[in-house]
Amino acid sequence: MRPLDGIRVLDFSRVLAGPMATQILAELGADVIKIERPGGGDESRRFEPRLPGGESAYFFAFNRGKRSITLDLATPRGQEIARGLARHADIVVENFLPGSMDKRGLGYEALAEENPGLVYVSATGFGQTGPYADRKGYDTVFQALSGVMALTGHPDTPPAKAGVPIADLTSGLWIVISALAGLAGRATSGHGGHADLAMMDVQVSLLAVAAARLFALDEDPPRTGTAHPGRVPSAAFECADGRYLHISGSDHHWRPLCEVLALDELADDPELATNAGRVAQRERVTAALTGAFAEWPRDGLANALRAAGVPAGEVNSVRETLADRNTIERRMVGHFDHPGEGRFPALRTPLRIDGYDPPEPAAPPLLGSDTDAVLTELLGLGEAEISRLRDEGTI
Repeated sequence: MRPLDGIRVLDFSRVLAGPMATQILAELGADVIKIERPGGGDESRRFEPRLPGGESAYFFAFNRGKRSITLDLATPRGQEIARGLARHADIVVENFLPGSMDKRGLGYEALAEENPGLVYVSATGFGQTGPYADRKGYDTVFQALSGVMALTGHPDTPPAKAGVPIADLTSGLWIVISALAGLAGRATSGHGGHADLAMMDVQVSLLAVAAARLFALDEDPPRTGTAHPGRVPSAAFECADGRYLHISGSDHHWRPLCEVLALDELADDPELATNAGRVAQRERVTAALTGAFAEWPRDGLANALRAAGVPAGEVNSVRETLADRNTIERRMVGHFDHPGEGRFPALRTPLRIDGYDPPEPAAPPLLGSDTDAVLTELLGLGEAEISRLRDEGTI
């Protein structure tokens, strides 16, 4: 048994945050039915890079393990079918602009009348209310507006986006949290509910440490590159072979670090024994460490520091991370078989609970591959009716 076996999700979302969330729910055992536009489907099906068979690697990353049906939500018949499917759902996830689903008769209030236990998650850029509710946005727009971009990069360079779409990815996690919280509440009350999740709110919540600094000092935190603004040392340093090693730690790691690097003068300086003292002399400490790191090859120094109990991490490329023995032994990379692309690798869910080991990733669906099966299974439609719907462009 998987944790969400028996739970059905109706997924109206597109591109990243919503599909990522519903993929997680699918990997936990939920039956996820992805609603896509006839003819084109989720626009991420056309994102680059493309695989040899023409499929999108981007789409593959966020839509595994789902069933796909095509349905034209702009038509009355398509809306009627969607409402029928919602009667059989536990969770609905949608990421249209506020009011869009209401205009189609598919908003929370309309669907909850016939399915009071429905957990309905609306994931939008700025939420259902507020002065920006009607604005559109993308991952980097939220990084910019939230202050995350202003914190990213080095002091002498322009602001930078995160190396991964952090606004989308973290919002996807909060969609899952919202859905699971709704299910937990339903187990007690018997009723579902409507979650209003704004990607902008999620990004503001990520400012936790930066906001605490502003609240305490009444100053905007600066960009600090790989360095921690309130802890020294905590930064990446270039080694003799041109590769980078990141170190961090607490006061009790300071002397072992200095001993490995033969920085006896720093180790014996009482003014540097505490983090506060090292922060006050950040430039001196950083200069000494920069010179010492430049004398060592990265891997040799990393091993020496870890042997001394100092937290150290090589700044790996994506290729290095996926080939790392810890990644392999933790089985974080799996494979699925796709009818058009053959055997393909994919990241596995990190969830491990009491020995529960998630199965291998399932393949993402072909566009509309499950339309007939879902309409027959849930709505009892026959072959003739399904054929008629296809001829009129509803599916």
